[in-house]
Amino acid sequence: MTAAADTPKRERGAISRLLSRPLAIFGLAIIALVVLGAVFAPYLTPYGPDDQMFDGLTLQGAPLAPNAKFLLGTDLLGRDLLTRILFGARTSLIIGIVANGISLFIGTLVGVLAGFYRGWVATILMRFTDLMMAFPALLLAISLAAVFTPSLWIVAMVIALVNWVQIARVIFTETRSLAEREFIEAERSIGAGAGRILTRHILPHLFPTIIVWGTLGISTTVLLEATLSFLGVGVQPPTPSWGNIIFENQTYFQSAPWLVFFPGVAILLLALAFNLVGDALRDVLDPTQRGHLK
Repeated sequence: MTAAADTPKRERGAISRLLSRPLAIFGLAIIALVVLGAVFAPYLTPYGPDDQMFDGLTLQGAPLAPNAKFLLGTDLLGRDLLTRILFGARTSLIIGIVANGISLFIGTLVGVLAGFYRGWVATILMRFTDLMMAFPALLLAISLAAVFTPSLWIVAMVIALVNWVQIARVIFTETRSLAEREFIEAERSIGAGAGRILTRHILPHLFPTIIVWGTLGISTTVLLEATLSFLGVGVQPPTPSWGNIIFENQTYFQSAPWLVFFPGVAILLLALAFNLVGDALRDVLDPTQRGHLK
């Protein structure tokens, strides 16, 4: 049986092993609920994310606690908190996928080029990577976000620019190891070019690592976006974001704790879900890493 014929069987085996893990199923269920909530947000709630209801505040002008009409209560402007959390899920998912996808592409490109070509190419690329790693990611992200006018896409680009370094280091190490393997030397000996070796041999072997880091990276991205929004340099109101929902309502932390609790739980569950799925994928795709921590 050829390797090509074995591929679907290996893929089915990996999926079955993934679905045999209760924590992975829990993570996938949370991700599916968040995605469905984000996609169908306009149909799941009768309110808009910026609608200020006349009956959304108490007579004293305070937010309403969770009740039959507003299931998660209202915020300081009388807006439905559940609606804003559902629409905020769109922001978190868009930034998580876009920013993590860009950082994954940059990190993979830098790591592969440095690991395969070595010499001065590796020296320049990896020293630049080390330089970027020397800066605290949060401080660098805050600095970049302060320079540019914060918006959804600017925040995604800022997060991507500070998150690619860890991926680049991992890909560089694996690529350098692969480049020394006998089958790569055999390819070179028969005159195979760099393009063929990279696309036919190096990248397919890196694919499991890329998938795992892509999944785990989304949780980091979601947390960083929420942090930037909470600090006021992320996605700006009125665009709902789980981070800026907490930022807007932090003064009501003691009198209306649900305004901080519910978006905080949403951030925690989504980050936890991607971490659980990423850990399970790492064990399934690379059994030698089973039980190792990130």
